[in-house]
Amino acid sequence: MMAASSLIVFDLDGTLVDTAPDLITALNHVLAREGLPAVPLASARNLIGAGARKLIERGLELEGRAVTAGELNRMTADFIEFYAAHIADASRPFEGLEAALDDLAALGHRLAVCTNKLEWLSRRLLDALGLSGRFSAICGADTFGVSKPDPAILRQTVAKAGGAVTSSIMVGDSGNDVGVARRAGMPVIAVSFGYTDVPIAELKPDRLIHHMRDLAEAVGELSAVSGKRLNA
Repeated sequence: MMAASSLIVFDLDGTLVDTAPDLITALNHVLAREGLPAVPLASARNLIGAGARKLIERGLELEGRAVTAGELNRMTADFIEFYAAHIADASRPFEGLEAALDDLAALGHRLAVCTNKLEWLSRRLLDALGLSGRFSAICGADTFGVSKPDPAILRQTVAKAGGAVTSSIMVGDSGNDVGVARRAGMPVIAVSFGYTDVPIAELKPDRLIHHMRDLAEAVGELSAVSGKRLNA
């Protein structure tokens, strides 16, 4: 059955940390250099989730702007340079996160991060927020050369954290997170306060929570259900 001390694997942007303000500021920095208008934070939140390059592509699409691969490479490098210098100017953990992580740790769960953000940027952000030490592994799109929803990134994150897929749970906010969990054969908890272009409830995660205070209970329910299935 699923061990009580299962591994809980988190997405980063939109799940652990509200990074939209700094990501959209970096996007608007790039757009301004291209002579394009800024995108409003409220309407741009759901552009986030597939990495810097995709965020820029989506921002350009809003303006009907097509660019070459070389131009997109240049813009992506510009974005990363700016974002790295301003990575935690306004980004903050979602309300209740640290208490939820404390609860999970007290129950014996191990924690990891699996994100489409570059690993070094993920570590820089979590370092700046004092959260890095909570995680057994922090893995990004460049860690294994694959991105969500490819199940290889999740399976290898689990292995790097010393866990097993059969006793792990994914927590995320988007289709990439639900998709990668399904493909890897793991249950998934979705949060309703993140970044997604499809209403997260429509993706039918195993559990949906609206505040981090509900995370430990959802983990407990899924652990119990998984144990029953395995023993049936």
